[in-house]
Amino acid sequence: MTPPKTEPAKLALLRGTLDVFVLRAVSGRALHGFEISLWIDQNTKGTLDVDDSALYQALHRLEARGYVDGEWGVSEKNRRARYYAITRIGRQHLARETEKLMSYADTITMLLASAKVAR
Repeated sequence: MTPPKTEPAKLALLRGTLDVFVLRAVSGRALHGFEISLWIDQNTKGTLDVDDSALYQALHRLEARGYVDGEWGVSEKNRRARYYAITRIGRQHLARETEKLMSYADTITMLLASAKVAR
């Protein structure tokens, strides 16, 4: 008898990363909240735990800072939905924050892959 497959535990978001993920999601075209959630899930193979309330708080924060514009529209299921599109300053912020996160990830990878162990 084969043991049942267990799903890997979802990873908690690091502080400050959700805003960057949301900006990246809407950098191609305007999306509504559920589409953003799906984009994150698909592009992380479901490994990140993104709470709906945290996502919508991030969208409101990004809109208040001028990084995204929100506009009401109708979804593909004929429901009213707020669509978010990245702004020019949002693109600039995304570029800066992406560079920081990539550098951080490289540093963490280098440290954890280091052959030397402190003794």
